[in-house]
Amino acid sequence: MRNLLFFLVLLLACTSADNGTQDALQSNVGNSSIQEGLMKYETVTLNTDLSNLTENERQMIPILIKAAKIMDELFWYEAYGKKEDLISEGTDDATRRFIEINYGPWDRLAGDSPFVAGIGPKPAGANFYPADMTKEEFEAAPLPDKSSLYTLVRRNDQGELITIPYHRQFATEIKETSDLLLEAAQLADDPGLRTYLELRAAALLNDEYQESDFAWLDMKDNTLDVIIGPIETYEDQLYGYKAAHEAYVLVKDKDWSARLAKYAKFLPELQKGIPVPEAYKAESPGTDTELNAYDVLFYSGHSNAGSKTIAINLPNDEEVQLEKGTRRLQLKNAMRAKFDKILVPISEVLIDQDQRKHITFDAFFGNTMFHEVAHGLGIKNTINGKGTVRKALKEHASALEEGKADVLGLYMINQLHDMGEIEQDLKDYYVTFLASIFRSVRFGASSAHGKANMIRFNFFEEQGAFIYDDQAGTYQVDFEKFADATDALSELILRLQGDGNYEAVGELVTDKGKIKEGLQRDLDRLTEASIPVDIVFEQGIEVLSL
Repeated sequence: MRNLLFFLVLLLACTSADNGTQDALQSNVGNSSIQEGLMKYETVTLNTDLSNLTENERQMIPILIKAAKIMDELFWYEAYGKKEDLISEGTDDATRRFIEINYGPWDRLAGDSPFVAGIGPKPAGANFYPADMTKEEFEAAPLPDKSSLYTLVRRNDQGELITIPYHRQFATEIKETSDLLLEAAQLADDPGLRTYLELRAAALLNDEYQESDFAWLDMKDNTLDVIIGPIETYEDQLYGYKAAHEAYVLVKDKDWSARLAKYAKFLPELQKGIPVPEAYKAESPGTDTELNAYDVLFYSGHSNAGSKTIAINLPNDEEVQLEKGTRRLQLKNAMRAKFDKILVPISEVLIDQDQRKHITFDAFFGNTMFHEVAHGLGIKNTINGKGTVRKALKEHASALEEGKADVLGLYMINQLHDMGEIEQDLKDYYVTFLASIFRSVRFGASSAHGKANMIRFNFFEEQGAFIYDDQAGTYQVDFEKFADATDALSELILRLQGDGNYEAVGELVTDKGKIKEGLQRDLDRLTEASIPVDIVFEQGIEVLSL
């Protein structure tokens, strides 16, 4: 598929050249940059076995996908503005496709570098704030809801900052989405799913999501699921305040989910053993936490932009997490695609030959799963009155939280292995974890996950957690030092979060959140070997034959 895409891009580039020079705004910075950008992605068909679904469930899927597509429109506005201002009839097909993958003219896997002529750097606040707004102006503005997850910041006719709630800014689209969720609710066989869909439909109309979040956690026996609305704040790199619209349409794998169910009950005990002083683990994680495996039928909006999510930990509401817990969703079909098409080829280039036997899908699945579970460990509120960790650390909060989840996920695996709850060789988890760092580092500095992986790689290197063979160009895990580095980084991150130390986190990101020359040479070898960075989907009703 990738070779076919490459030749199509070459053909399109030649056709574009024959047709003359495009308008400056619509011309890509260089045909080669578009071609290279498209070659970073492997195309994957997103489907699963639907034979066990009821007739009502099969009828629900097209309705939910239609609702999910509306989230695409809203995210386009939040990430860039009007899509029509960027893509016109004169845009060549290759550039159009790359714009669609990135939801804008900035390459998300290359530090948000612009690839369309006439486009400058991406605003840190995307389109959530006025492009000319300064931080000083924002912080001085007397607007009580300016840091709300669900408001846009704009200017009035006098040039003053104002806020506009999402449900007013997107009133038409939100009403359509709400109606579709109510239509799907009428078909829901499971009472819990029906209640959730009804409450989510209401929440979209007023930006009050907590009740629907509780309902989402309460439903246990549903086969279909949909995550929809403004959820993650990664797109707001100015403050990390604003949630972006997205959606997933999902089918639960009940067999795999049953295998995972036992681990959630260990969270309170694992919280007590975290290697930090008591004040930094004083909160008790919710006991209603669930682990489930799903196949994804459709991604849209933020979830479909650039690098694709393969696991989810929600809700993000700190009050809901502390009172009830979260649900961790492992997206099995997308995860398998990344393992087969990206992680295994990376290991064949960069992992010591004698340790490649430790690269396994079960370890990849486990590391990813416990990463999501580990979001529930630690604390959500600072210990010194600075409010929530998210608000205290602002734009750095997401990267540090992703780093915490990675290292505490390994801590959980170590503890559960010692308890006899995990039988697989720990070496599998460690070596697969190291290979996964190379995979995620390639997402670049514009991604919270990419920054977290850079910090961890550089920290682990300083701790001697792996050895580099200059002649072979491969990495070998030092298993004892790897475990020690995991504990050391866990303590550092948890202290920074608990203290709400914005300045120190900024220094950590600046110092260690970057790719050094030696690592970059090795990442370039992966590009030379034509190993994709991430995946894009052929998805939708036609793919599912509905």
